[in-house]
Amino acid sequence: MNNIQKVDLTKIKPYGDTLNDGMVQLSFTLPVPYGDEAKEAARILARQMGFDEPNVVHASDLGVGYTHFIVYGKCQHTVDFTRIEVPKVEVASMAMEEVEEYIKRNIKREITIVGACTGTDAHTVGIDAIMNMKGYAGHYGLERYKGIDAINMGSQVLNEELVARAIEENADAILVSQVVTQKNVHIPNLTQLVELLEAEGIRDKIVLCCGGPRITHELAKELGYDAGFGTGSYADDVATFVVTEIVNRKLV
Repeated sequence: MNNIQKVDLTKIKPYGDTLNDGMVQLSFTLPVPYGDEAKEAARILARQMGFDEPNVVHASDLGVGYTHFIVYGKCQHTVDFTRIEVPKVEVASMAMEEVEEYIKRNIKREITIVGACTGTDAHTVGIDAIMNMKGYAGHYGLERYKGIDAINMGSQVLNEELVARAIEENADAILVSQVVTQKNVHIPNLTQLVELLEAEGIRDKIVLCCGGPRITHELAKELGYDAGFGTGSYADDVATFVVTEIVNRKLV
């Protein structure tokens, strides 16, 4: 007898031990000293969030009046998975060799891509994963691609410096990595870059992409970018979009 239950995609809910039990593990910190009162506060808060039977399974003293909690509870809400639509880059990624052949066949010249981690952001892991020759997780970076001159400016690059370098190099594309996003600091920083490019009169002449843990394609488009790449994106994804966008917009 087959005991596997058929999943109703119109009523998806969290899965713990059994299908549709709604079990959720939630962790958070409260600015209260460790103790029984703190645990009760966490339990009440979880119940107010909509969890049934919330249970504080772990609490740890973080010192100076802060406590971290792990809470289990049952979620009663469901999601209609069949109605979800997520804006995304609608280009089938090509392998490095395919991108190189695409450039050779359709663009017929070397393209220049300038990348940087801008503003006060000092985390280069994102831009390095896309641009550095060794790449990331078996996906070679843009520096290894034949037909691409990849210029990685590193971290804490001012938008003004990035734009100036793009103009100097006659860049075809700009890539921006934003890892630090506390208090949405990435929003005004990304917006300023678009405004600078528009002021220079080159926004429409360049392919503009951004990426990072909190970057989505939808957000990128709202801010004036051509594409946004979140976690799980590789150099081949970015390269494919850039070269096809250059051709589609007749920027060759």
